Amino acid sequence: MYADVDAAITPRPHYPADGRKMFGLYSSPASLHERIEQQIGEFPFPSFWGPAAGIKSSRWIVDCAIAEFQLDRPDLQLIYLPHLDYSLQRLGPDHPSIADEVRAIDSEVGRLLTFAQEQGAAVMLLSEYGIEAVQQSVSINRVLRSEGLLEVRQSLSWELLDPGASAAFAVADHQIAHIYVKQAQDIPRVKALLQRQPGIEQVLDKAEQRAWQLDHPRSGELVTVAAAGYWFDYYYWFDDRKAPDFARTVDIHRKPGYDPLELFIDPAIRFPKLKVARRLLQKKLGFRYYMDLIPLDTGLVRGSHGRLPGNAQTGPLLITNCDLPLPQHLAATAVKQLLLEHFLGHPNTDPANAKELPCGEPFP
Repeated sequence: MYADVDAAITPRPHYPADGRKMFGLYSSPASLHERIEQQIGEFPFPSFWGPAAGIKSSRWIVDCAIAEFQLDRPDLQLIYLPHLDYSLQRLGPDHPSIADEVRAIDSEVGRLLTFAQEQGAAVMLLSEYGIEAVQQSVSINRVLRSEGLLEVRQSLSWELLDPGASAAFAVADHQIAHIYVKQAQDIPRVKALLQRQPGIEQVLDKAEQRAWQLDHPRSGELVTVAAAGYWFDYYYWFDDRKAPDFARTVDIHRKPGYDPLELFIDPAIRFPKLKVARRLLQKKLGFRYYMDLIPLDTGLVRGSHGRLPGNAQTGPLLITNCDLPLPQHLAATAVKQLLLEHFLGHPNTDPANAKELPCGEPFP
């Protein structure tokens, strides 16, 4: 949103004052998503994120990309297909059903490639990361709280993280966590504390972050990297009875970190479909409702990403039919330059003679 582009479409729910959450899209121009939804139907929001996440959302995004290309004929179109994130995190990369998930998204990518070929468009396929198997999580905020560094606020019957009152707290993101430390003199103590924790492979201060191009002003005074087989949860409470009400819902805005448990329905719910139907009926009738379906058992998560890949098979991948000089190994930060070279020519090319480089053979 708000990038310097001519057109954009992204999911963005509506939040009325009565507490409801209504599915919706954001687009620029504002009428763009309405024009496209009239052609291909409404975006299947439940299949984009949450326990029902699946191939329908990626299929709709392919339809949307084709429709938008035909409407606007963009010079550059960036498309995100989320499907493989879902079951790889739920089940892990070694689960036998993952082959079916790969085939499902391969079919949708194939539709895009066929369309691009018909339009004479060049294509780059980029996987930003590979997902590795994990067995358990590390609760950094609980570690900080145990040492008196993190504060919580009692709110009704649950506890809320109080970042402004905390000497240190963590924002978790898969296998990376950003640690915000209020006072500079506490940084060595917090770093030493985290270095002793099982499941944490690296604790990077600002100087060490610089070597990995992570030293952004908002990246946190410390950045932790999980050890193989581990990931970071955002949990800060010690008693699940004190977990905030949003912990058991899909709520990416209130949680201080990423929560892959939002991909699951709590296995302790005896009749989950009945409970979902009841909640949806409450929503349809205009009542306030509480979609409390999400478990708190972090052991359910079997795949994650963020740490450097252990081998090339689990790392990022770029495939293109553009006639560009590609080394065997390419830094992720070099993809932008490849795109620029496609449009502007090689850096040594005279700008006056720059032109779009030709594409290679069609994809098989």
